[in-house]
Amino acid sequence: MANTLRIKRRAAGGSTGAPTTLANAELAYNESDAGNGILYYGVGTGGAGGSATSIVAIAGDGAYCTLSSAQTVTGNKTFTGTVDLSGATLSGNTTFSNNLVVTGDLTVNGTTTTVNSTTMTVDDKNIELGTVASPSDTTADGGGITLKGSTDKTFNWVNSTDSWTASEHIDLASGKEFKINGTSVLSGSTLGSGVTASSLTSLGTVTTGVWNATDIAVGAGGTGASTASGARTNLGLAIGSDVQAYDADLATLSGMQTGAATALAALTSTEVAILDGATVTTTELNYVDGVTSSIQTQINSATTDISNLQTLTGIADGNSNLGTFSGSTISDNDSVKDALQALETAVESASTSLTDLGVTSTAAELNVLDGITATTAELNILDGVTSTAAELNILDGVTSTATELNILDGVTASTSEINLLDGVTATTAELNILDGVTATAAELNTLDGVTSTASELNILDGVTSTTAELNLLDGVIATTAELNIVDGSTSATSTTLAAADRMVVNDGGTMVQVALSDLVTFLENGTVSGFVLDGGTF
Repeated sequence: MANTLRIKRRAAGGSTGAPTTLANAELAYNESDAGNGILYYGVGTGGAGGSATSIVAIAGDGAYCTLSSAQTVTGNKTFTGTVDLSGATLSGNTTFSNNLVVTGDLTVNGTTTTVNSTTMTVDDKNIELGTVASPSDTTADGGGITLKGSTDKTFNWVNSTDSWTASEHIDLASGKEFKINGTSVLSGSTLGSGVTASSLTSLGTVTTGVWNATDIAVGAGGTGASTASGARTNLGLAIGSDVQAYDADLATLSGMQTGAATALAALTSTEVAILDGATVTTTELNYVDGVTSSIQTQINSATTDISNLQTLTGIADGNSNLGTFSGSTISDNDSVKDALQALETAVESASTSLTDLGVTSTAAELNVLDGITATTAELNILDGVTSTAAELNILDGVTSTATELNILDGVTASTSEINLLDGVTATTAELNILDGVTATAAELNTLDGVTSTASELNILDGVTSTTAELNLLDGVIATTAELNIVDGSTSATSTTLAAADRMVVNDGGTMVQVALSDLVTFLENGTVSGFVLDGGTF
């Protein structure tokens, strides 16, 4: 089976939210969280085995993802806060269904930029068009603004005419005017005073103003003159020859009703003379207006006509504009000195001299017994001893007790064997270690030349291993430090492992060293190792 690595998890149906604790760099997945669950990560500085200082969601519904490879994200996503797309490129069609705020520069590289909105607001007070690498009047030709309608409403720059050209009317608001270089040239009702030359071929009704140009010829609608007299003459209205000069009577006639002047003009001098001195009023004369019969006849029909008389009124024109070893100790209260003391007492009380007894010991030699308290029984131990003085002198200064010397009772060791102890500096406690030893001379000879200290030899205290088992060490070249590693040592050495480093493995009953690289190969082969690492639950 393939290798399986399982992270810590909480099955669906459990409580939601992040685990209370995680190790540094440990992962945990909660299937109970929103959507299909959330993946959490332990963040900290305690090393691989330390506790995380914080736990963050790194994937799942409501979490986030940071991917460097291509990715397709579907479904509705809502981002709050700041989304940093520094250096990012949005490819394909992208739709923002809500407001989009760009706090930096916005660069759009394309053929057509379409803005579907009711109102576009730009804080910049200057909009540049046609900002190509090398702008010129030729690249600007046709540039401008086009408003779509039943027909395009355009305001474009036309290079051929070196002009801005509008396809539609320009209607200024009331009170506004057209200016050229700061000078008003035209308003809704006035041609600018700075306009001193014109190519107008026709004008409407000019109701006011001052004419400062040449005289307008009569054929062009003018008078051909700059004075009233000249104008009258050019118009054939010279006073005295073409028209009558002012006369008060004529002024009176001009005030008459329509047609009156014409009627008077038709009168002969005789008829006019009839009126000379007449005191009759207009009202009175009107009585006979149209009378073709006698006065009486007219009076008789006047009643009917009077009701038809009306005051004539004029008509006015109107115009309108447009982020321990405790070795056994030999303790014995018996003392060789007691026995020796008894011997001394006996000798001192004897009347026979030591010479008579055949004693050849010198005074110095006998003085050795001075103060001895050994009993007869204790001295009898020496009965039959064939040791020479030199041999017994070995005991000179010995502080061993009777019990301790009794240890030699029955010793069959030869002089040579005992001489092995000559110069031994071992203490009583150290020699007591051999108490009860059943090893043969050959076996003890194994220790010949051993430099081990008492502490090191004490390691064997209580050993129950057989000779065969101990012989397993024959030929071992391992150092103490190396053997101590096997002895349950809990100390560790900081080591950087390498693929060529070795580890000890029981290979089917045979202990062998294996390179770490072989372990890596084994673990990577899921069909052989087939292990499962389970992160548990939370």
